[in-house]
Amino acid sequence: MSRSGLAGRWRRSVFVALLAFATALALAFLLVPLVAIFLRVPPRELVAQLGSEVAVDALVVTLKANAIAQALILAIGTPAAYLIASRRFRGRALVVTLVELPLVLPPAVAGLALLAAFGRLGLLGGTFDALGASISFTQTAVVLAVAYVASPFYLRQAIASFETLDQPLLDASRTLGAGPARTFFRIALPLAARGLSAGAALSFARGIGEFGATIMFAGSLQGVTQTLSLAVYAQFDLNFDVALALGALLVIISAAILLTVRLLPAWTRSSSISLFPFARFGSS
Repeated sequence: MSRSGLAGRWRRSVFVALLAFATALALAFLLVPLVAIFLRVPPRELVAQLGSEVAVDALVVTLKANAIAQALILAIGTPAAYLIASRRFRGRALVVTLVELPLVLPPAVAGLALLAAFGRLGLLGGTFDALGASISFTQTAVVLAVAYVASPFYLRQAIASFETLDQPLLDASRTLGAGPARTFFRIALPLAARGLSAGAALSFARGIGEFGATIMFAGSLQGVTQTLSLAVYAQFDLNFDVALALGALLVIISAAILLTVRLLPAWTRSSSISLFPFARFGSS
């Protein structure tokens, strides 16, 4: 081999080695802190601390608030994302920007905004108070805080999923007699299922870890508004072992959600959709 060939191979080897080193450094930086949590909390201690009243209360509040918030996000966000993705209208770019705005807002600002809108002295808070439905510093506030900060994660993914649908297939369903509603439920939703599932999982993960908006708008009352993230903060000075155990639980939940996104069931990867049934139905 010529000298220039050897030099070229050496340069490629050095470059690959640098890439590998950078990758290893990045992985170490991201993983070592997480590993350190589990090294500080032996499995038996983890189980014992997670059985404490503080941990159980925080887990119940977190799961309850997130379940309700995700139901609201899916019920409202899915048709909204479909409309934004399937229609080209004036001001669409502004609408998409507003949808994504909570992604870049500091969580504390999001909580302050919710308080300014729904707090007792807020824009709408007085109206709710007059109706006997105070929102701030209640479990309802936790749900709204989670929905506010987590919904953009689902909406972005849902819009992108609907935008990639095969438009001729949607047009064919209408040609065969399906109305907009039937096309949405029988064609668009099954085809976009994988993307919608991924968006829902990411939205749920964001909601599980929500902190700033919740503590500003809902406070941190154990058994009422104290979520897992807030419990970690509250126990940091009171009982560091409990804080570590709760942190480990959040890591496990987050990892499980990401694995779910990566390993979605096969039925979400492809949809077998027959257009023949639409020939039997009128528009809806």
